[in-house]
Amino acid sequence: METIDAQSENSTSELKPKSHFTGKVVKTSLAGALVDIGEKSPAYLHVSQLAPSADGTPKSVEDVLKVGQEIEVWVKRIKEGRVELTMVKPMEMDWRDLKKDMTVSGKVVRIEKFGVFVDIGAERPGLVHISEMAHGFVKAAEDVVKEGDEVQAMILDIDRKKKQIKLSMKALLPEPEKTEESAPRSERKPAGTGAPRGERKGGSGRRREGGAEDYTAYMQTETPSEPELTAFEIAYRDAMGKAKSKRSIAQEKHKRAEAEERDEIFTRTLTNKIKTN
Repeated sequence: METIDAQSENSTSELKPKSHFTGKVVKTSLAGALVDIGEKSPAYLHVSQLAPSADGTPKSVEDVLKVGQEIEVWVKRIKEGRVELTMVKPMEMDWRDLKKDMTVSGKVVRIEKFGVFVDIGAERPGLVHISEMAHGFVKAAEDVVKEGDEVQAMILDIDRKKKQIKLSMKALLPEPEKTEESAPRSERKPAGTGAPRGERKGGSGRRREGGAEDYTAYMQTETPSEPELTAFEIAYRDAMGKAKSKRSIAQEKHKRAEAEERDEIFTRTLTNKIKTN
Protein backbone atom coordinates (compact mmCIF):
# COMPACT_ATOMS: atom_id res chain seq x y z
CA MET A 1 0.00 0.00 0.00
CA GLU A 2 1.52 3.26 -1.14
CA THR A 3 2.13 5.95 1.52
CA ILE A 4 2.35 9.60 0.50
CA ASP A 5 3.21 12.58 2.72
CA ALA A 6 0.48 15.23 2.92
CA GLN A 7 2.90 18.01 2.10
CA SER A 8 3.92 16.52 -1.24
CA GLU A 9 2.92 18.28 -4.43
CA ASN A 10 1.54 15.33 -6.37
CA SER A 11 -1.15 16.08 -8.89
CA THR A 12 -4.56 14.44 -8.65
CA SER A 13 -3.86 12.40 -11.77
CA GLU A 14 -0.97 10.66 -9.97
CA LEU A 15 -3.06 9.56 -7.00
CA LYS A 16 -4.19 5.97 -6.71
CA PRO A 17 -6.87 4.23 -4.62
CA LYS A 18 -5.54 3.01 -1.25
CA SER A 19 -2.86 5.76 -1.18
CA HIS A 20 -2.21 6.71 2.44
CA PHE A 21 -2.11 10.31 3.71
CA THR A 22 -1.83 12.27 6.93
CA GLY A 23 -4.09 15.24 6.20
CA LYS A 24 -5.51 18.25 8.04
CA VAL A 25 -9.23 18.95 8.46
CA VAL A 26 -10.08 22.36 6.98
CA LYS A 27 -13.89 22.32 7.11
CA THR A 28 -16.63 20.19 8.67
CA SER A 29 -20.39 19.84 8.26
CA LEU A 30 -23.13 17.33 9.04
CA ALA A 31 -22.39 15.42 5.82
CA GLY A 32 -18.62 15.18 6.12
CA ALA A 33 -15.45 17.23 5.91
CA LEU A 34 -12.87 18.69 3.58
CA VAL A 35 -9.32 17.51 4.25
CA ASP A 36 -6.09 19.10 3.03
CA ILE A 37 -3.81 16.31 1.76
CA GLY A 38 -1.37 18.55 -0.08
CA GLU A 39 -3.31 18.78 -3.33
CA LYS A 40 -4.51 21.93 -5.08
CA SER A 41 -8.02 21.40 -3.70
CA PRO A 42 -9.12 19.79 -0.42
CA ALA A 43 -10.26 16.18 -0.62
CA TYR A 44 -13.74 15.06 0.41
CA LEU A 45 -14.40 12.79 3.42
CA HIS A 46 -18.01 11.60 3.69
CA VAL A 47 -19.53 10.94 7.11
CA SER A 48 -20.00 7.26 6.19
CA GLN A 49 -16.21 6.92 5.84
CA LEU A 50 -15.32 8.03 9.38
CA ALA A 51 -13.24 5.69 11.54
CA PRO A 52 -15.54 3.23 13.35
CA SER A 53 -15.97 3.73 17.09
CA ALA A 54 -14.86 1.11 19.62
CA ASP A 55 -18.42 0.04 20.45
CA GLY A 56 -19.56 0.18 16.83
CA THR A 57 -22.09 2.99 17.32
CA PRO A 58 -22.15 5.71 14.63
CA LYS A 59 -20.96 9.19 15.56
CA SER A 60 -21.46 12.61 14.04
CA VAL A 61 -18.66 14.45 12.25
CA GLU A 62 -18.28 16.90 15.14
CA ASP A 63 -17.76 14.00 17.57
CA VAL A 64 -14.80 12.71 15.56
CA LEU A 65 -13.26 15.64 13.69
CA LYS A 66 -12.22 19.19 14.53
CA VAL A 67 -10.93 21.89 12.21
CA GLY A 68 -7.13 21.81 12.19
CA GLN A 69 -6.98 18.19 13.38
CA GLU A 70 -4.53 15.85 11.63
CA ILE A 71 -5.99 12.49 10.63
CA GLU A 72 -4.96 9.35 8.75
CA VAL A 73 -6.90 8.82 5.55
CA TRP A 74 -6.78 6.67 2.42
CA VAL A 75 -7.91 7.47 -1.09
CA LYS A 76 -11.18 5.63 -1.71
CA ARG A 77 -11.64 6.71 -5.32
CA ILE A 78 -11.07 9.59 -7.73
CA LYS A 79 -14.10 10.71 -9.68
CA GLU A 80 -14.03 13.53 -12.23
CA GLY A 81 -10.96 15.08 -10.62
CA ARG A 82 -12.44 14.97 -7.11
CA VAL A 83 -10.57 12.94 -4.47
CA GLU A 84 -12.79 10.98 -2.10
CA LEU A 85 -11.24 9.75 1.17
CA THR A 86 -11.90 7.17 3.85
CA MET A 87 -10.66 6.76 7.42
CA VAL A 88 -11.28 3.00 7.22
CA LYS A 89 -8.04 1.25 6.30
CA PRO A 90 -8.69 -0.64 3.04
CA MET A 91 -7.87 -4.29 2.53
CA GLU A 92 -4.40 -4.96 1.18
CA MET A 93 -5.74 -7.34 -1.44
CA ASP A 94 -9.04 -7.17 -3.34
CA TRP A 95 -10.55 -10.18 -5.07
CA ARG A 96 -9.30 -8.86 -8.40
CA ASP A 97 -5.75 -8.80 -6.99
CA LEU A 98 -5.76 -12.53 -6.18
CA LYS A 99 -4.38 -14.84 -8.85
CA LYS A 100 -3.90 -18.58 -9.07
CA ASP A 101 -0.31 -19.74 -8.30
CA MET A 102 0.40 -16.41 -6.56
CA THR A 103 2.62 -16.58 -3.45
CA VAL A 104 1.12 -14.80 -0.44
CA SER A 105 2.11 -14.25 3.19
CA GLY A 106 -0.21 -14.19 6.17
CA LYS A 107 -0.94 -15.04 9.79
CA VAL A 108 -2.60 -18.21 11.04
CA VAL A 109 -5.86 -17.02 12.63
CA ARG A 110 -7.72 -20.30 13.23
CA ILE A 111 -6.85 -23.99 13.46
CA GLU A 112 -9.33 -26.75 12.66
CA LYS A 113 -9.07 -30.54 12.34
CA PHE A 114 -9.12 -30.27 8.55
CA GLY A 115 -6.53 -27.46 8.27
CA VAL A 116 -5.80 -23.84 9.14
CA PHE A 117 -7.14 -20.45 8.09
CA VAL A 118 -4.60 -17.78 7.13
CA ASP A 119 -5.28 -14.03 7.00
CA ILE A 120 -3.57 -12.80 3.82
CA GLY A 121 -5.10 -9.30 3.87
CA ALA A 122 -8.12 -10.24 1.75
CA GLU A 123 -11.83 -10.07 2.61
CA ARG A 124 -11.76 -13.69 3.80
CA PRO A 125 -8.94 -15.82 5.26
CA GLY A 126 -7.56 -18.52 3.00
CA LEU A 127 -7.80 -22.21 3.87
CA VAL A 128 -4.72 -24.43 3.95
CA HIS A 129 -6.09 -27.96 4.05
CA ILE A 130 -4.16 -30.37 6.26
CA SER A 131 -3.09 -32.30 3.15
CA GLU A 132 -1.48 -29.08 1.80
CA MET A 133 0.51 -28.18 4.91
CA ALA A 134 3.56 -30.38 4.33
CA HIS A 135 4.88 -33.25 2.24
CA GLY A 136 3.88 -36.57 3.70
CA PHE A 137 1.32 -37.40 6.36
CA VAL A 138 0.29 -34.72 8.88
CA LYS A 139 -1.61 -36.10 11.86
CA ALA A 140 -2.67 -32.73 13.31
CA ALA A 141 -2.38 -29.15 12.05
CA GLU A 142 -0.84 -28.14 15.40
CA ASP A 143 2.16 -30.33 14.59
CA VAL A 144 3.09 -27.89 11.80
CA VAL A 145 1.91 -24.41 12.86
CA LYS A 146 0.49 -22.56 15.82
CA GLU A 147 -2.11 -19.78 15.89
CA GLY A 148 -0.38 -16.45 15.23
CA ASP A 149 2.43 -17.95 13.12
CA GLU A 150 3.44 -16.09 9.95
CA VAL A 151 3.43 -18.43 6.96
CA GLN A 152 3.85 -18.35 3.20
CA ALA A 153 1.54 -20.20 0.84
CA MET A 154 0.60 -20.47 -2.81
CA ILE A 155 -2.95 -19.83 -4.05
CA LEU A 156 -4.41 -23.04 -5.47
CA ASP A 157 -7.89 -21.83 -6.32
CA ILE A 158 -10.18 -18.80 -5.90
CA ASP A 159 -13.97 -18.96 -5.81
CA ARG A 160 -15.21 -15.37 -5.82
CA LYS A 161 -18.87 -16.44 -5.78
CA LYS A 162 -18.46 -18.50 -2.59
CA LYS A 163 -15.71 -16.16 -1.33
CA GLN A 164 -13.28 -19.02 -0.72
CA ILE A 165 -9.51 -19.05 -1.14
CA LYS A 166 -7.63 -22.36 -1.19
CA LEU A 167 -3.96 -22.23 -0.25
CA SER A 168 -1.02 -24.64 -0.16
CA MET A 169 2.06 -24.44 2.04
CA LYS A 170 3.69 -27.58 0.72
CA ALA A 171 3.67 -26.19 -2.82
CA LEU A 172 6.46 -23.83 -1.74
CA LEU A 173 8.47 -26.55 0.03
CA PRO A 174 11.17 -28.62 -1.73
CA GLU A 175 10.29 -32.21 -2.53
CA PRO A 176 11.73 -34.60 0.08
CA GLU A 177 14.57 -36.84 -1.07
CA LYS A 178 13.78 -40.55 -1.36
CA THR A 179 16.18 -42.43 0.95
CA GLU A 180 14.76 -45.95 0.61
CA GLU A 181 15.09 -47.85 -2.62
CA SER A 182 12.22 -49.90 -3.91
CA ALA A 183 12.26 -53.55 -2.82
CA PRO A 184 13.58 -56.04 -5.40
CA ARG A 185 10.95 -57.58 -7.58
CA SER A 186 11.53 -61.01 -5.99
CA GLU A 187 10.72 -59.61 -2.51
CA ARG A 188 7.48 -57.98 -3.50
CA LYS A 189 4.29 -59.61 -2.28
CA PRO A 190 2.26 -61.27 -5.00
CA ALA A 191 -1.09 -59.74 -5.78
CA GLY A 192 -3.95 -61.02 -3.68
CA THR A 193 -1.88 -62.02 -0.61
CA GLY A 194 -2.84 -58.95 1.39
CA ALA A 195 -5.89 -58.46 3.54
CA PRO A 196 -9.26 -58.68 1.78
CA ARG A 197 -10.45 -55.38 0.35
CA GLY A 198 -13.25 -55.13 2.87
CA GLU A 199 -10.84 -55.57 5.83
CA ARG A 200 -8.37 -52.86 4.84
CA LYS A 201 -10.39 -50.09 6.43
CA GLY A 202 -8.98 -49.59 9.91
CA GLY A 203 -7.70 -47.02 12.35
CA SER A 204 -4.11 -47.75 11.33
CA GLY A 205 -4.74 -47.01 7.65
CA ARG A 206 -3.34 -43.86 6.06
CA ARG A 207 -5.77 -41.03 5.47
CA ARG A 208 -6.86 -40.72 1.89
CA GLU A 209 -4.73 -38.20 0.00
CA GLY A 210 -6.22 -34.71 0.12
CA GLY A 211 -8.39 -35.40 3.19
CA ALA A 212 -11.36 -35.55 0.85
CA GLU A 213 -13.87 -36.68 3.49
CA ASP A 214 -13.13 -33.90 6.00
CA TYR A 215 -12.85 -31.26 3.31
CA THR A 216 -16.08 -32.30 1.58
CA ALA A 217 -17.93 -32.21 4.89
CA TYR A 218 -16.57 -28.72 5.56
CA MET A 219 -17.53 -27.45 2.11
CA GLN A 220 -21.03 -28.87 2.52
CA THR A 221 -21.50 -26.94 5.77
CA GLU A 222 -20.37 -23.76 4.02
CA THR A 223 -22.41 -24.24 0.82
CA PRO A 224 -25.28 -26.75 1.26
CA SER A 225 -26.51 -28.34 -1.93
CA GLU A 226 -29.95 -27.46 -3.27
CA PRO A 227 -32.64 -30.05 -4.15
CA GLU A 228 -33.20 -30.73 -7.82
CA LEU A 229 -35.97 -28.63 -9.36
CA THR A 230 -38.52 -29.45 -12.05
CA ALA A 231 -38.45 -27.67 -15.41
CA PHE A 232 -41.43 -25.55 -14.37
CA GLU A 233 -39.78 -24.58 -11.05
CA ILE A 234 -36.57 -23.65 -12.83
CA ALA A 235 -38.41 -21.47 -15.37
CA TYR A 236 -40.43 -19.80 -12.59
CA ARG A 237 -37.30 -19.14 -10.49
CA ASP A 238 -35.47 -17.65 -13.49
CA ALA A 239 -38.41 -15.36 -14.29
CA MET A 240 -38.64 -14.17 -10.68
CA GLY A 241 -34.86 -13.68 -10.54
CA LYS A 242 -34.86 -11.51 -13.67
CA ALA A 243 -37.73 -9.37 -12.36
CA LYS A 244 -36.01 -8.97 -8.99
CA SER A 245 -32.73 -8.13 -10.70
CA LYS A 246 -34.34 -5.39 -12.78
CA ARG A 247 -35.97 -3.86 -9.67
CA SER A 248 -32.68 -4.02 -7.77
CA ILE A 249 -30.77 -2.35 -10.61
CA ALA A 250 -33.34 0.43 -10.87
CA GLN A 251 -33.31 1.00 -7.10
CA GLU A 252 -29.51 1.01 -7.03
CA LYS A 253 -29.33 3.55 -9.86
CA HIS A 254 -31.85 5.77 -8.08
CA LYS A 255 -29.93 5.60 -4.77
CA ARG A 256 -26.61 6.26 -6.53
CA ALA A 257 -28.06 9.28 -8.36
CA GLU A 258 -29.42 10.74 -5.12
CA ALA A 259 -26.10 10.15 -3.30
CA GLU A 260 -24.08 11.76 -6.09
CA GLU A 261 -26.44 14.74 -6.17
CA ARG A 262 -26.07 15.22 -2.38
CA ASP A 263 -22.28 14.92 -2.65
CA GLU A 264 -22.14 17.49 -5.45
CA ILE A 265 -24.28 19.97 -3.48
CA PHE A 266 -22.18 19.42 -0.35
CA THR A 267 -18.89 19.92 -2.19
CA ARG A 268 -20.05 23.07 -3.97
CA THR A 269 -21.36 24.52 -0.70
CA LEU A 270 -18.12 23.92 1.21
CA THR A 271 -15.98 25.12 -1.68
CA ASN A 272 -17.98 28.36 -1.95
CA LYS A 273 -17.66 28.87 1.80
CA ILE A 274 -13.89 28.44 1.62
CA LYS A 275 -13.66 30.97 -1.25
CA THR A 276 -15.81 33.53 0.59
CA ASN A 277 -13.73 33.08 3.76
